Amino acid sequence: MNKADLVNEIAKVVCTKKEAEAAVSGVFQAITKAISKGDTVTLVGFGTFKSVKKAARTGRNPKTGDPIKIKAHKAPKFVPGKALKDALK
Repeated sequence: MNKADLVNEIAKVVCTKKEAEAAVSGVFQAITKAISKGDTVTLVGFGTFKSVKKAARTGRNPKTGDPIKIKAHKAPKFVPGKALKDALK
């Protein structure tokens, strides 16, 4: 399922496809803004979105095999909630 499919599924529940697109985009923007500031977004039963700090490390260029330095950075992380895990069993 991609974003367009998600919008179509939500449009079946709400009034129009335009409103569904606005809702989906709004949720994605709010989550992105929150985790970029370092906040955690918890959707009970679904999961938690947060940012984690990745330390600097040495990696390898897959084409040449040469070592390269990877800078420290923040990365997004999603931890699924219990209800989501149980739904997949």
